[in-house]
Amino acid sequence: MNGHTSRRITTAPGIELDVIDAGAPGDPVIVLAHGWPESSHSWRHQIDPLVDAGWRVLVPDQRGYGSSSAPREVAAYRSDLLSADLVALLDDVGADTGTFVGHDWGALVVWDLARFHPDRVNGVVNVSVPYTPWPMQPTELFRATYADRFFYMLYFQPVGPAETELDADIARSLRTVIWGGSGEMARPPGDPADLPPLDGTGLLDTWTGDAAIPDEPPPWLAAEDFERYVEQFTESGFFGPISWYRNLDADWELTRELPAPPMPCAFIGGSRDMVIAHRMEYVESMTTMLPDYRGHQIIDGAGHWTQQERPAEFNAALIQALAAIG
Repeated sequence: MNGHTSRRITTAPGIELDVIDAGAPGDPVIVLAHGWPESSHSWRHQIDPLVDAGWRVLVPDQRGYGSSSAPREVAAYRSDLLSADLVALLDDVGADTGTFVGHDWGALVVWDLARFHPDRVNGVVNVSVPYTPWPMQPTELFRATYADRFFYMLYFQPVGPAETELDADIARSLRTVIWGGSGEMARPPGDPADLPPLDGTGLLDTWTGDAAIPDEPPPWLAAEDFERYVEQFTESGFFGPISWYRNLDADWELTRELPAPPMPCAFIGGSRDMVIAHRMEYVESMTTMLPDYRGHQIIDGAGHWTQQERPAEFNAALIQALAAIG
């Protein structure tokens, strides 16, 4: 590994993040922002190739994850604060600007960061979640779509039930979610009318439908890497990570009047990613919604955990996207 260091960085009063720092001082900075339920470890296959390509790579465990600070107030996980954490990483290394890559929830934060702080962002390559501004308050939209049927983002809103369920058996929770989002098990979304009721339904028994979850992680996730995630979530619990979802309405209020990200942007997805596989029009819409969109690449067969499932193909796509955004 190319001179990786791990250190804690203070990003706001009372907030410290564990950050992997790799590459040479003075090289252009790239920040990799993980999603849910992941950590900096989800970028393990990307760090060395990016260093070899001439980047200084910063990879945080974001608020609520691993042993980084995990405030107990839901409002501490608003996207303006999560974005400020990432900007603070640039300040820590003396960089005026950086390029940002986000996956899943990390992509949502990076889309918002690019609108809050456009002067600090050279370019964006986001993964899995395209730029798609909510047309109305998110939870209102979900309730209009799902009514009294189960939808995980609505299940996540009240404090208590979701983290109680997921914290009860961390290994089972992670194994279920990882398998459920993988290319091996991805399935089309069902008709909301066919979903179980929201009341009395938990996440884990709905995440993969009728499919049985294997006792081992998927073949692309080594046992030691899975155990790393189990250790991290055993330390952090799920309150902080789930509280990112509890701020969807607050984040919408903060960003709904802001213009689209003005800098060069690109996108990478998986053809079997449940977020986009059955609504690829959301990916195509970035061509007109973003003023400087440089295109997208879809990795055939990859599911939601794109950079972990197909690291070689993803790394090639990422290097190509970085060249495209300059």
